[in-house]
This record gives sequence, structure tokens and C-alpha cells, in this order.
Amino acid sequence: MLSKIEMESEQNYNRLILKDILRRISGRRRFIQVLHGPRQTGKTTLARQLLDAFKGRKHYATADDLIQKDRSWIEQQWEIGRRLFNGTGGPGLLVLDEIQKIPGWSETAKRLWEEDTHARLPLHVLLLGSSPLLVGRGLSESLAGRFEVIPVTHWSYGEMRDAFGWNLDRYLFFGGYPGAATIVMEEQRWARYVIDSLIEPTLSRDILFMTRVDRPALLRRLFELASAYSGQILSYQKMLGQMQEYGNTITLAHYLRLLTGAGLVAGLSKYSVERVRQKGSSPKLLMLNTALMTALSGRRFGEAREDPVFWGRLVETAVGASLFAGVQGTDMEIFYWAAANCEVDYVLRRGRTVTAIEVKSGGQRSRLPGVEAFAKAHRVSRKLLVGGGGISLEEFLLMPTEKWVE
Repeated sequence: MLSKIEMESEQNYNRLILKDILRRISGRRRFIQVLHGPRQTGKTTLARQLLDAFKGRKHYATADDLIQKDRSWIEQQWEIGRRLFNGTGGPGLLVLDEIQKIPGWSETAKRLWEEDTHARLPLHVLLLGSSPLLVGRGLSESLAGRFEVIPVTHWSYGEMRDAFGWNLDRYLFFGGYPGAATIVMEEQRWARYVIDSLIEPTLSRDILFMTRVDRPALLRRLFELASAYSGQILSYQKMLGQMQEYGNTITLAHYLRLLTGAGLVAGLSKYSVERVRQKGSSPKLLMLNTALMTALSGRRFGEAREDPVFWGRLVETAVGASLFAGVQGTDMEIFYWAAANCEVDYVLRRGRTVTAIEVKSGGQRSRLPGVEAFAKAHRVSRKLLVGGGGISLEEFLLMPTEKWVE
């Protein structure tokens, strides 16, 4: 159960998203609103705030604790939503949480939504899911043209600073999970919370709802490998060489997509103007929250701060995770680039605007050989240095991602 401090913090964080949802459901055209994101990023709190703010009749239900998970549950809850009107003709709001846990949820939602449309029933529907990959699959397969997606990402530095008074170093080490923010002074307890309440349920429960996983040990080892090599380019062959479990490159690529869909790890593609080359490139591993790295590392805050190599990895990961979160639900894309001995940490693209971003946690840097080589090979609109005498890390993390592709 969330403490009063945590509830107030989440309310502050969710205010802008809440305002946006209220604006959407007040419009004349009906859509199914789909709110999805990783575990414990405030989705359910946001839904309850929406219910409080909504002026019409409303109903909330969650599939989280269901013993029998089938489509009949959706039909039952939808019927309750329909009965809210009771002949009044006013608007209604139905909120269904953890919807991805119901097999075939999207087909059922599509049928019921179309029945309401035919009957001219003004029932607004908000679906919540903690598995972006599975939710997205349902949307593309059954609900095309009938939904609006609202992504909820890990909390940013600015959000954790405003909610909990954190400075930059604390954010880099403890990451963006509000539920764990009140116990960071007990570092061992905090690490156990991240592992037991966030990592383990996602690996052992959530991902299994996405697809069949024949080699769970390989999936787990891939996640651990990504934690150890976050910010580094690693071919699938090299990954296999680091593992004791049997597997192949196709399986690893599939499991990496599952980890991305669960909000844990991303595998960035190499920038290229040709899509085929992007898909065939070695991925750059990127943990999507630095808390996932530090909790598994066994290091305490003081130890990590005194290790320049490890701290540098946290800095680069924090920048990448911030950019990755910022492009969700937008027309922006994020990549890396490398050729010979030159590398660009991150490349942002929006249409024809391309921004090359180099991250340095050490001292002043006068030259950026990777960025210069990239600019010779590709059309670059903007070159950025984060840290190392360029834009300060704090300023960069406080800015919205679209700022860098204007």
C-alpha cells in the first residue's frame, strides 16, 4: 500500500497526463484509451485519479488477481459499465486494469466497442496494461483505428527531484521508481525491493503473458548480461559466448524484444538510412532504469560513486534511458552509430532532423571524433556533448527529448 507521501508524489507526477486524458474523453469522437508502461510507474494511481475527476458515472475493475482469466470477465465488466447509464443518457467511464492478462482481450474489446457504437452508447473506455509489447500486439491486430495510446514511462530526474527532493547523484544511483524512493536510506532493503518486487515479477510473470518462453534461464541470463554491459554494443554471437545456457541468435533477439516490451532493457539499432541494415545490426544494450543496474550490482551508493568506470556507465545509461522514454508515443527514433574505432553514443531522428549525442562523465573534451566521423558519413542537423564541458548532465535530463531535435 502506498504511503501518503508516495500518493501525493504520484498525484503531482500524473497531473499533466490526467489533464490530457480528461481532454481526450471529453471530445465528441469516442476512442478506446490505452494506458501502458512498466510496473510501478503510477498507472493504477492515475486511473483512480481519473475516476475521481470524471463527472459522469464510472466503474473500475482489475484482472490482476483473477484465478480464471478469460474473455467472459471483460464482457461482465463491460456490461456493468453499460448499466451505469440507467437510462440517463449521460457519459460513462469504464476502466479495466491489467488487461493484457486476459487472452484475446483485444478482439473482445473491439466487438463490445462496436456494439456500443451501433447503439450510440457514450461509454468511454480506458484500458491499462503493464506489458507494452503484448498491449501493442493486441492494438495492431484488432483495434486499429479505434484506440489512442498513452505511454507511461519510468519517472524522470525532474519528476523524482520535484517529488522527493533528490539531487542528480541520488537519481543516477536509485533510478526512477517512486515506490522505492522512501526506503533508499536502507540500501540493502531498497535493493531487495527492486529485485523482488520489480525485476522478479516482470521476468517470471509478466513476460510469460507475452509469449511462450522455452528457455527462461537464457532469458534471465540475457537480462543480467544487459545489466553488466549497459551502454555497450554487443553482437548476439558475443552474448552467446558469455552465457552457459544453450541458445541461438534468433532466440536471443526475440528475448531482447520481450525485455524491451516489459520495460527493462532495450537493444538499440545502429543508425542507417537503410532500414534493413538497422535491423541486422548488433544491438547496443541499454537498461531502461539505472535502479535495475545498481540493485543487481551489489554496490552501495558510496562505492559506486567512487568507481569512475561504473559511475560513467550509470551516466550514459541514464541519458539513454531518458531519451528512450522521451521518444515513446512520438515520431522520434533513437539509435547509436559506430564505424571502425569511432562511435556516437546516441542518435535522435525526427523526420529529416538528425542529432548526434556524445556523453562524457569525465573532464573537458575539445574533440568528438565519433561525432565528427558520423557527420562526414551522414547528414547531421545538430551535434551535442553531454557533460565533459558541454551541456551539463542535469540540464540535459531536465529537458524534454523533443528539445534536441528542434
